[in-house]
Amino acid sequence: MALDQAKKAEIIAKYARGDKDTGSTEVQVALITERITYLTEHLKINKKDHSSRVGLLKLVGQRRRLMRYLKTKDISRWNTIKNDLGIRN
Repeated sequence: MALDQAKKAEIIAKYARGDKDTGSTEVQVALITERITYLTEHLKINKKDHSSRVGLLKLVGQRRRLMRYLKTKDISRWNTIKNDLGIRN
């Protein structure tokens, strides 16, 4: 399930670096984290939903790549987003 517009707008407003910023690394990581949280809860209920599990693993990999990029570019932004979202290394 995709995020509803209100929740997505709230996340973008919180993590955006500027007024019209919707695609910075922080915003992308925050949106992916929200989807990961939703899919994790979904899979706790629907244990045999393997297609959602594959999608979850792809999202985790995508978030890992974005976080690795952010760590190489700006370690302080990486620390901030990691602590705000509660992401482990």
